[in-house]
Amino acid sequence: MTTAEAGRPAAPALLPWVSAKGAQEPPLWDRRRGPRTGGERAGGRPRCAVTKRAARAHPPSWKLLAEPGQWAAASPREPRRTCAGPVTASCPTSGLLPCGPPPKPRGPDMPLPEGRRTCLLVLLLALRAASAQPGPAAHSLRGTWKLSNGNGSLALSGAVPGCVHTALLREGLIQDPYYRFNDLAYRWISLDNWTYSRTFETPFKVSMWQKVSLVFEGVDTIAQVVVNNVTVGRTDNTFSRYSFDVTGVIKEVNAIEVHFFSAIWYAAKQNSRYPYRMPPDCTPPVQHGECHANFIRKEQCSFSWDWGPSFPTQGIWKDIRIEAFNLYHLIYFSVTPLYVQSSQQWCLLIELDFDVLTSKPVAGRATVHIPELQTEQMQAVELRPGEGRIVLLVNVNKSVALETWWPRGHGNQTGYNMMTTVTFEGGYKMDKFSKVYFRTVELVQEPISGSPGLSFYFRINGLPIFMKGSNWIPADSFQDRVTSKTLRLLLESAADANMNALRVWGGGIYEQDEFYDTCDELGIMIWQDFMFACALYPTDESYLDSVRAEITHQVKRLKSHPSIILWSGNNENEIAIANNWFSIPSAVMGMYKKDYVTLYVENIREIVLAEDKSRPYVTSSPTNGLQSAEEGWVALNPDDTHYGDTHYYNYAWDCWDWTSYPRSRFASEYGFQSWPSFSTLEKVSIEEDWSFTSNFSTHRQHSANGNANMLQQASLHFKMPEETDPLKNFKHTIYLTQIAQAHCIKAQTEFYRRSRSEIVNGEGHTMGALYWQLNDIWPAPSWASLEYGGKWKMLHYFAQDFFVPLLPVAFETKDMLHIYSVSDLHSDYKVTLTVRLHHWSSLESVCTVAEHSVIAKAESALPIYKEPVSDLLKRCGNCSRQSCILTFDLTDNDKLSSPTNYHFLSSPKDAVGLKKPQLTASVSQEGDQFRIVLETTAIAPFVWLDAGNIPGRFSDNGFLLAEKQKVILFVPWETTCVKELQDSLSLTSLTDIS
Repeated sequence: MTTAEAGRPAAPALLPWVSAKGAQEPPLWDRRRGPRTGGERAGGRPRCAVTKRAARAHPPSWKLLAEPGQWAAASPREPRRTCAGPVTASCPTSGLLPCGPPPKPRGPDMPLPEGRRTCLLVLLLALRAASAQPGPAAHSLRGTWKLSNGNGSLALSGAVPGCVHTALLREGLIQDPYYRFNDLAYRWISLDNWTYSRTFETPFKVSMWQKVSLVFEGVDTIAQVVVNNVTVGRTDNTFSRYSFDVTGVIKEVNAIEVHFFSAIWYAAKQNSRYPYRMPPDCTPPVQHGECHANFIRKEQCSFSWDWGPSFPTQGIWKDIRIEAFNLYHLIYFSVTPLYVQSSQQWCLLIELDFDVLTSKPVAGRATVHIPELQTEQMQAVELRPGEGRIVLLVNVNKSVALETWWPRGHGNQTGYNMMTTVTFEGGYKMDKFSKVYFRTVELVQEPISGSPGLSFYFRINGLPIFMKGSNWIPADSFQDRVTSKTLRLLLESAADANMNALRVWGGGIYEQDEFYDTCDELGIMIWQDFMFACALYPTDESYLDSVRAEITHQVKRLKSHPSIILWSGNNENEIAIANNWFSIPSAVMGMYKKDYVTLYVENIREIVLAEDKSRPYVTSSPTNGLQSAEEGWVALNPDDTHYGDTHYYNYAWDCWDWTSYPRSRFASEYGFQSWPSFSTLEKVSIEEDWSFTSNFSTHRQHSANGNANMLQQASLHFKMPEETDPLKNFKHTIYLTQIAQAHCIKAQTEFYRRSRSEIVNGEGHTMGALYWQLNDIWPAPSWASLEYGGKWKMLHYFAQDFFVPLLPVAFETKDMLHIYSVSDLHSDYKVTLTVRLHHWSSLESVCTVAEHSVIAKAESALPIYKEPVSDLLKRCGNCSRQSCILTFDLTDNDKLSSPTNYHFLSSPKDAVGLKKPQLTASVSQEGDQFRIVLETTAIAPFVWLDAGNIPGRFSDNGFLLAEKQKVILFVPWETTCVKELQDSLSLTSLTDIS
């Protein structure tokens, strides 16, 4: 059987060595038979071991040329074996050269052997070629450009990367676009056409290069690119990379202009040309947005959303540069780890995509080196005209212990440094440093005993993982304001709240490289939507061409990230068709279903399957997954709890009533709104805006009946403020909306977490809870747990507790109290459940019940306590539902513990005996943190600490204070001092509402 028949590529021919300086080194020789190819075997002849003296004679940079699928360990302490006797574990069975006697000593006048003369000739040719073929040249065009509007009435400087809005702001020509009603006042900016222009000198001699390209990593969006009065290209997709050939245009001194056309007018024009209606036509009036966003490949929420403003930007939003090269130039580089079950071995699929100019095949050699894994492999490669792709398969050394990449809370996020070097004929050498991670991902959809339908969960490295987290939206309407610091702050806040997953929502953008790098580092899994949301989309050929280029680019760009575990075709477009959101007549519904399949199945899915075989793809969210595929990709009910994932919102129902929630396989969206803190709103408003009935409050609320829904939900369980001071009333209302939101999401998330191990009425085995949404795009009411700027709402502090690995959860069925142990831990633990009853009027617990030898089962949610509430109240005495509250926790002897959870026996507004506490706080500094000692004279529900405009977060907040003293830490994000923090700190509890 040949090596190809055995399932691995045939061995490459041996190529001459090229050192780091480009000069050739002599090949390894079989002393008896001359040079051998790496795939040739020595038959039955004994192989000879290299002596230490012979090993020292070879330069340390020499490595074995192994065929694909072979590794070469390069230990500095052991001589490398170029040939050997019996094959051992440390010596590959192929890629070795036959042995032979050493050459005789050569005198100064002796002629070189023929083989040596050939090597010397090749060496000289290589040196000459290396000097004639320099590596590619690049020149960035970042910096200050000129910017003007359509009729030339405005001329200013504009930063690149950047956009028109931020340029106008920076020049003082507009106010903060987020201030008050400026989203409407500045609509003219997006309706105008704008031009970026500049001159630049070419820093190299153009005649030296076969091709010079103008490369845009991101253009927003509709633009004509002109260099030296010649149109070199046009753009129509924010999410694509563009490279325009300017070889025949570029000069020593150049003028470049990028003429932008209004995205609003472009979308309207495309809509008017389309042969049939493609809904939705416009955003709802409450959103103050623009129309036909689905006709332009641009951030869909930039035309407005129910949590964000309308700012359809224009600009060069990513890097722009000039690139020059000869023969070939690397465009994409990706590394995909694959685990081969049959051989119990990891291998790496390394793909390199080149722009190739040569008309003849170009041979070369690729070397992949992973020092920590003692893995090095060399492979002959060839670039062919019109192909431009090199694929390397590298088997990782099995004898070295390898650590896999794990989601946060399940292990380390270990990565390994890897160097890939490709050297081509002519001396061109390319070194590519990268980080490589090893992990597998499976989306498991299989029958469940006792339930119709299929499971829907993710297995990482063979381990089922409950995904805990939220949904990510763009961090700003203006992407040039989103810095690496901004991304890290938000992502670290997600990690600090015990999240292990985020869904990058399909109405925003494919995020910056730093976003995915940070998720790799923090162990945050990414559910990656493609950028289509809440709409039907065109499928004419020009639109599909643009989409195909976008998807291909983004998959190639992102697939090396271990954090990305799923590609998803769109947000809510399957359910939009299934539930007929847009009132499409039944006679033409088949046409829209066909469009759906054309876009998400026949195009996007096919590209993903071709470009990335290492992770799953689903067509939509929500979806029934495999069942949707069975039903022609549009299921009758894509929100079916027996399949796939669900999105669930219900503002009319009491969110404390867990029976209203769907027992889904995977809850990928659910949420409730709240208002951001006053300190966040104050920056973009004035005094007359500070009430719930103001024009400002109405304008900022982009969800129909959103403010009324918040107040209605809060009023179910809390007394609403009736202050005579309007500002105090506004602040207290904000506080109550945050309590209501936090408690709603707490109740729903705890329901999903305790549903992971059981089937009830055919539903259950929930394996994911991603609430909507993590972050805000501007200061406004929304579903977010992090305000614009990163300040933690009460919900985010609650998430820190309800996403912990070990959590006790309580709920009632009629009068019966149930407590479950929810564990994401990998081992069973014997823990103590402690249940306490507290009277609202006393800091001392009325009654304590301790259950010993309770088992917190690994990776499970199981009942550990059950008792009628009436019996518990009788047993403890002096307690009623209105006068007492229940607290409980899990602990063991090895300092493993859960947070203290609580369960209200009645609505807080009906509480009896609740007193207004005297809350005090003393502040001291401990290193980079501040220690806050809280003291109280009575139980205080929902204690809220606010540092005003000092950015940072507390170790705990929004808690039930049922002890006389509690220590809280404050972690500032900027430099501050004790006095500043003490002066800014405010304390609020539920008893302050009157």
